[in-house]
Amino acid sequence: MNSETPQIVISRVFDAPRELVYRAFTDPEHLAAWWGPTGNSLPRDEIEFDVRPGGYQRWTEVSAADPGLRVHIHVDLLDIADGELLEGVMHVSGRLQEGIEPFETRLRVEFHDEADGRTRLEIRQWLPEHLTHPSEEGWRQAFTKLDATLTNLQVLAADHREVRAWPS
Repeated sequence: MNSETPQIVISRVFDAPRELVYRAFTDPEHLAAWWGPTGNSLPRDEIEFDVRPGGYQRWTEVSAADPGLRVHIHVDLLDIADGELLEGVMHVSGRLQEGIEPFETRLRVEFHDEADGRTRLEIRQWLPEHLTHPSEEGWRQAFTKLDATLTNLQVLAADHREVRAWPS
């Protein structure tokens, strides 16, 4: 694995505040709502987070097409800046798709404020070159789900503020 140049560099703007996009990556309930390709799921009882430098994130992704495919993901968190940065080494194991062996990938996710309360997400990922295309497609599908999750969270937050504003 080349440690100098990331094989994947993604920049994507989400129509949600930075704090909410960061929480989508660091709160188990939120991650379970959007992570992975379309149709895949994360059993909530198989997610464990300790988000701090030296901490970890662990979860299992279950394939919608073949529930026997259970990908175990363990991220050793190296650097965290609350609301701004997640960096670590992701270890991927378990029963993976045919032709894919367990691997590790370095991952850096940066969260930047944009105009109008939006967030620019910058992702850099260092991984075996033959996994570049499947990883890019996985991010694309996951971001479609993340867009929907962020919209739902903002609607719920607005509804909650509205209810709290009602006179007693």
